[in-house]
Amino acid sequence: MADRGDPDHADRPDRQEGGRMSVQRRSLLRAMPGVALASAMAPAQAADVDALTPPSLSLAFRLRVLIGPPQELGMVNGVRKRVIPITGGTVEGPRLQGRVLPGGADWQSIRADGTADILARYTLEAQDGTLISVTNPGYRHGPPEVLARIAAGQVVDPALYYFRTTPRFDVESDSVHGWLGRTVFLCTAGRYSDHVRLDIFAIS
Repeated sequence: MADRGDPDHADRPDRQEGGRMSVQRRSLLRAMPGVALASAMAPAQAADVDALTPPSLSLAFRLRVLIGPPQELGMVNGVRKRVIPITGGTVEGPRLQGRVLPGGADWQSIRADGTADILARYTLEAQDGTLISVTNPGYRHGPPEVLARIAAGQVVDPALYYFRTTPRFDVESDSVHGWLGRTVFLCTAGRYSDHVRLDIFAIS
């Protein structure tokens, strides 16, 4: 057996190789926390790169839609149906002015929990004479006592119930109002005894 004090023993190739491997292992262990941190950060950085800009809302115009007495159709396939005639109204706002033409209606399906599933169709006439067709689906619901007050014709704060719609517009595409036909809108609404107020917002 070679003496451990033998200088030749320290210079053996296998000892040198073992020393190099130990150094490499220590270097790898020191580097591992940084590698793990970089790996953890990568998904977050990727998420930031892929994040989309949240849309914003801007008021386009307001409608005051005049309505007539409800026409009750009764229970149809287990759902209460009724039609609310639209008799006229006004359009005011920064991007559109005009009037609501009579002749449209709001077709409603009233669910067992009181939710009104709404589909309104009517026509607007802009100040320049352009006709704009409106298709406006949405929902109205709230606490039973609040809905009862609305049905009784009382003035109720719209903040006490949910009334939202998503209107779409059909209009001559090359007119100055063509933007209506290529923009998504969100509407917040309020129900009154003789009219419905709709604030219509363009989504950026």
